[in-house]
Amino acid sequence: MPETGSGAEPGTGFGRREMLGAAGVAACGLALAGCGGGGAKAQPSLKGKVIAKTADVPVGGGKVIEDLQVVVTQPTQGVFMAFSSICTHKGCAVSTPKDNVIRCACHGSEFAADSGKATKGPASAPLTSYKVRVEGDGIVVA
Repeated sequence: MPETGSGAEPGTGFGRREMLGAAGVAACGLALAGCGGGGAKAQPSLKGKVIAKTADVPVGGGKVIEDLQVVVTQPTQGVFMAFSSICTHKGCAVSTPKDNVIRCACHGSEFAADSGKATKGPASAPLTSYKVRVEGDGIVVA
């Protein structure tokens, strides 16, 4: 004899909440950009691509390349670094680096321009880094 008032969907043994949760997980699997991704677009492959010119990246500062979602920094003379320009806290775009700090204007997170490491919260995870090299006057993703 079936139990009454258990909340289980007939024939499943799962309650309504479990069924709705499973349906939500399945929907996220079909549309990843709509669930927790902040609507972020897919990142194109950057390998071998010139992402900036050395002359456009000041020492102690940097440049945000919006269409590639990359920030390029030059923490010390001749040393170039590249990171995702998407803050690891809530997915906002970071602003142009200044004084060797990459800042997110949305919630105040700060990242080190030489490592991408989160130095001030609420973000705790580092920015994704890209290996780069200088070829001529271009900064290229290795």
